[in-house]
Amino acid sequence: MKKFCELIGKYFGAVIILFFIGGMACPPAFTWVLGKLAGFSLLSMMLGIIMFGMGTTMELKDFRLILQRPRDVFLGTVAQYAIMPFLAYLLSQAFNLDPALTVGVVLVGTCPGGTASNVITFISKGDLALSVTMTTVSTLLSPIMTPLLTYLIIGQRIDFSPVAMFWSIVQIVIIPIGFGVALRHYFPVWCEKAKAYLPALSCLCISLLIAGLAGASREAILASSATVMAVVALHNLLGSALGFALGRFSGMSWKKCVALSIEVGMQNSGLAAGLAKTHFPALAAAAVPGAIFSSWHNISGSILAWLYVNYLNPRYDEELKSAACGITEKVDPGH
Repeated sequence: MKKFCELIGKYFGAVIILFFIGGMACPPAFTWVLGKLAGFSLLSMMLGIIMFGMGTTMELKDFRLILQRPRDVFLGTVAQYAIMPFLAYLLSQAFNLDPALTVGVVLVGTCPGGTASNVITFISKGDLALSVTMTTVSTLLSPIMTPLLTYLIIGQRIDFSPVAMFWSIVQIVIIPIGFGVALRHYFPVWCEKAKAYLPALSCLCISLLIAGLAGASREAILASSATVMAVVALHNLLGSALGFALGRFSGMSWKKCVALSIEVGMQNSGLAAGLAKTHFPALAAAAVPGAIFSSWHNISGSILAWLYVNYLNPRYDEELKSAACGITEKVDPGH
């Protein structure tokens, strides 16, 4: 069982893509996740499980980086909540998206960074500590920032309640994370044992959600697939590029820029799709961008990690080049 869970965690990107394809191919097999269990939304429960799993990996000492490197964390958080919402607005206008797709794209842009960014940053040899801290801070700020930014961008055109969205995010994100952190603090041994299984459970939950949302929105996805794919891809790629550019402009090291580019470009699109389904029920296609983004950013993130490791890091990472020079000098004592 442990080996199986490790495989799911290792290949989570491929798992999500397979479930997305499954949802499109056979909607009835997955749309049940959008229903209720004992009066509670299964979608919200699954998002809560994902956030709880994130909480069990966090300790109070993890927040020290905020005090140790406030400039990096501040720049990263500002980039997260400035670049992606701005791009969402720009792209929705440029492609003249209908109200439903506009809502979906904006929600992807205003949601916090996704936990998958931490994995991609690790693979890319970026600053993992900065990535994890940025994800944590943007997630904790999301009950305020997501409803506020969403209202500023679309509130004048599309009616919704920012206060209701605030409470949804508190219930789905903050409370489960709080339980996870508390469990980690009081029962660390149990959390260490559960570490091998919780990432796989989170991966399965988000995969089921994406499959269910894809199945429920199948016709809308097929009807606007080219446009939505173009918007989603540009949103992700431009976000990563602008995040990296901001890092270089502000004088960050290469590893920090790598982390910033990945963190900005990869969003908690599962949360975006869930919020779309909950707060914009009349706009069925609003969940489409989030569902597609969840699959796409795992593909693009994996490609980006490959480019960083094989081409960009060896050429531009000064720390890596210095280390390589040092090794060469030690191996070749004759010069």
